[in-house]
Amino acid sequence: MSRVFFALAALVFLAACGGGKYNSAPRNLDNACSILKQRPQYARAFRATERRWGVPTHVQMATIYQESKFVSRARTPYRFALGIIPMGRQSSAYGYAQALDGTWDDYRKSTGRWAARRDRIKDASDFMGWYMNQSNKRNGISLRDARNQYLAYHEGQTGYRRGTHNRKSWLLRIAGEVEARSFMYQGQLARCRR
Repeated sequence: MSRVFFALAALVFLAACGGGKYNSAPRNLDNACSILKQRPQYARAFRATERRWGVPTHVQMATIYQESKFVSRARTPYRFALGIIPMGRQSSAYGYAQALDGTWDDYRKSTGRWAARRDRIKDASDFMGWYMNQSNKRNGISLRDARNQYLAYHEGQTGYRRGTHNRKSWLLRIAGEVEARSFMYQGQLARCRR
C-alpha cells in the first residue's frame, strides 16, 4: 500500500510541476524581438493572423500583453465573500486573449474552428484577428488603431458603440498604455526584421 501511495504522491508532484515553458511568460516582455525569438510559434501565429485578418502583429502583441502577459492559461482572479469564502472567478476569461466563454463559442461557430483552444497561441491570435475585424465592420475601428480596438475588445461591440468606456477613466488609461506598447513593439519589430 505504501508503494502505491508513494507512486501516486510522486505522480501528483510531477503533474503540479508541469505546464512547462509555454504556460509561463517569455522573458523581457518589453522587447518584441526577444519575445518572438524565444517563441518562434508566436511569430508564425501573428503572421498568419495578419495575413488572414489584416491585424498587424504589433497590435496583436500589445493586446495579448495587456490581457495575459503572454501566459497561455491566464485566468481572472477569484472573488471572495467576506474576504475568505471563494465565490468563483470574476469572469470566464481564459487564455492568451482572455476570451470569454460566450465570445469564444461565437468565434468557433463563425469560423468553423471547433477544435480551437484559448491556451494555444495560433488560436488565440486568430480569435483576436476575428474579433478586431468585427470591431472594424461594426464600429469602423481601423485594424491599426490599438487604442480603440482594445476599448472595443474590453467593452464589447455594443458597449463600445454606446461609449461605455468614456465613463471609465481607468480603462481609458489602460487603452492608452496598450497604444503606447503597440507603437513600441512596432518600432522594435521594424528593426529586428532587418
